[in-house]
Amino acid sequence: MTEGMRGARGPRSSSSVNSGPVILDIEDFKGDFSFDALFGNLVNDLLPSFLEEEADSGDGHGNIDGLANGHLRGGQSDASRFSQMSSAPFFPEVDGLLSLFKDSCKELIDLRKQVDGRLNTLKKEVSTQDAKHRKTLTEIEKGVDGLFESFARLDGRISSVGQTAAKIGDHLQSADAQRETASQTIELIKYLMEFNGSPGDLMELSALFSDDSRVAEAASIAQKLRSFAEEDIGRQGAAGNATPGRGLEVAVANLQDYCNELENRLLSRFDAASQRRDLSTMSECAKILSQFNRGTSAMQHYVATRPMFIDVEVMNSDIRLVLGDDGSQPSPSNVARGLASLYKQITDTVRKEAATITAVFPAPNEVMAILVQRVLEQRVTGILDKILVKPSLSSPPPVQEGGLLLYLRMFAVAYEKTQELAKDLRAVGCGDLDVEDLTESLFSSHKDEYPEHERASLKQLYQAKMEELRAESQQGSESSGTIGRSKGASISSSQQQIAVTVVTEFVRWSEEAISRCTLLSSQPATLAANVKAIFTCLLDQVSVYITEGLERARDGLSEAAGLRERFVLGTLSRRVAAAAASAAEAAAAAGESSFKAFMVAVQRCGSSVTIVQQYFANSISRLLLPVDGAHAASCEEMSTALSKAEVAAYKGLQQCIETVISEVERLLSAEQMATDYKSPDDGFSPDHRPTNACIRVVAYLSRVLESAFTALEGLNKQAFLTELGNRLDKLLLTHWQKFTFNPSGGLRLKRDINEYGDFVKRFSVPSVEEKFELLGIMANVFIVAPESLATLFEGSPSIRKDAQRFIQLREDYKSAKLATRLSSLWPSLC
Repeated sequence: MTEGMRGARGPRSSSSVNSGPVILDIEDFKGDFSFDALFGNLVNDLLPSFLEEEADSGDGHGNIDGLANGHLRGGQSDASRFSQMSSAPFFPEVDGLLSLFKDSCKELIDLRKQVDGRLNTLKKEVSTQDAKHRKTLTEIEKGVDGLFESFARLDGRISSVGQTAAKIGDHLQSADAQRETASQTIELIKYLMEFNGSPGDLMELSALFSDDSRVAEAASIAQKLRSFAEEDIGRQGAAGNATPGRGLEVAVANLQDYCNELENRLLSRFDAASQRRDLSTMSECAKILSQFNRGTSAMQHYVATRPMFIDVEVMNSDIRLVLGDDGSQPSPSNVARGLASLYKQITDTVRKEAATITAVFPAPNEVMAILVQRVLEQRVTGILDKILVKPSLSSPPPVQEGGLLLYLRMFAVAYEKTQELAKDLRAVGCGDLDVEDLTESLFSSHKDEYPEHERASLKQLYQAKMEELRAESQQGSESSGTIGRSKGASISSSQQQIAVTVVTEFVRWSEEAISRCTLLSSQPATLAANVKAIFTCLLDQVSVYITEGLERARDGLSEAAGLRERFVLGTLSRRVAAAAASAAEAAAAAGESSFKAFMVAVQRCGSSVTIVQQYFANSISRLLLPVDGAHAASCEEMSTALSKAEVAAYKGLQQCIETVISEVERLLSAEQMATDYKSPDDGFSPDHRPTNACIRVVAYLSRVLESAFTALEGLNKQAFLTELGNRLDKLLLTHWQKFTFNPSGGLRLKRDINEYGDFVKRFSVPSVEEKFELLGIMANVFIVAPESLATLFEGSPSIRKDAQRFIQLREDYKSAKLATRLSSLWPSLC
């Protein structure tokens, strides 16, 4: 209740203070009670100025000089107002207010008592009503419980009635089914009696069996009758009755004839609809035919009548597409393109047929399985038989006509493309047919003998390559005639050199064979076995090729050695030696040429071995891992195969050393003069240049060993140069012991030794360098005075024995009695 409303019906008072008590209404305390509104309504009559001040403060124009009680207002002056204030009481309404407040308190107390009384009365009434309510609720609960019990009994009765009704329904349904079965049985017996007439007599049958509009029903009934009759005959036979009733036999025979006639009629209707592309009629016939042997005859008939299986032109077109029209031998690349085109046509055709089969047959997956199987076994097999003609291993086709390699390439192309076709057909749909396994079976006869054909092909290619190289060598020999021999060159060493390109070709053959192996070997173990066999063929080819190449290069060295033995200057008289000088030079040229040729062969042999090893590491080893021991066995085979070439290379390098040492010995014997180291005392200054023999030997070594520095590597190079350096050191020692030296000759010998030492530093072999340094030290025995010989080798006691032999070559060895002096200084060497 708002304040305005509260003021309208607020507590009422008399017009004067003494006129009567304040009347307070109990309604004033209900709802939204406001004490300020109550107080204002009490004092409004006694304090009218209170209302005026509120009005003035509400307008905002009150007189700030007026008193708070509101008795002095208007236009009175300050003096008059002051006089009124001094003559009247300051707050005259206080007595009225006090009386009003006392009366209000009494009224409030009375009202409180009234309220308390009414509350007590209401409590008693509420208690009485609550008791009555509780009693009523108790009675209601009892009634509800009884109601629930009644509902439970009713539900039980309903359930019982429902079960009884269900039983009655089951009995009725069973009775209806029995009635229906009996009705059908009666009808079937009637039809069976119709088929129980004379054998082959189908003219007296009901209209059902001749009505084309009821073919499905007739087929179903005929199948039931035949099944019943056959089972009955079977039961009689099992019971020992060898002569069952004639009627059933006649019925079975007539039913079989009718079913055959009906099936043929449906197939004819199916074919007619197929020619018209009437899918609905085809579907209807296929559905009815599915009752005859699950529709197998309809499925097989549909597949067999496809044009791609009965049209001869289709097969001829396939052959032309793959093999071409000209009748020549097609290349594998052309066959690959032809097969890709043909298989795409087949896939498209099968995809179109799949749409028709899905729309027509109730079991499309079974039809697709029959269709795909027929495609692979007839159409694909027909073209594969034209492509793959297995050659004989005993009399393979010549390489000029493609050899075994052509068959293998055709095999790989056909297998790969047919596998792709199988995947495409699987994507189109082929039911439960294992198309991958069926595809594998198409190539089973070829895959059984594939490893033998692959190895035979590699051998055939190797033999053809060797014949080609021999023909080229023979042609080169015939064209060169005797020119090479007139110049002292070895023909055998100049022809059929080892070629890295040939070994690379061997590896390329192997790579191609391995790629086919990977394609055709489905199992890792089978793949590993085939790869190992192919790699073994490669090892044999490379081993034989490089070993024969090294042996041919060795033949050149042997031929040059034979020429040298015919012109050894030391065994001939001077007159004959002068006549054989040119022939000796030719033999030397042959030796140098054969040396270089062998070094080239060794270098190419090393490159070939590296190619094979890299090929094994990069391509072969990972394919051998699935089989335990295969990798280790192949490594052992590789080591064994290459060891033959290593033996040939070692023997050839020994021959090279003999060739070089023999030529150095010939140069020293021919060019070294006695006066080189014992020049006459003619007053001229000594010659500090190397001797002509030294210059010729170093020039020869520099020229001939350049090929060795290039061809040899690593430990092979170090071993070769070490052996050559030791042999050269020994040869020089032996050679110099043929001469007598004076001091100027000793200086020239030292110059020769320095020249040889500078050259052998290119060997980078410390032991050889040390030997030539010791030679330089020993050459000092020809330079120093006799009395200084004792101190010459104090720091090198290991060469005293060789130094003593050098000392004996001094020109003054006897005159200076050096033997006596040395025996006293080095008694252990005497």
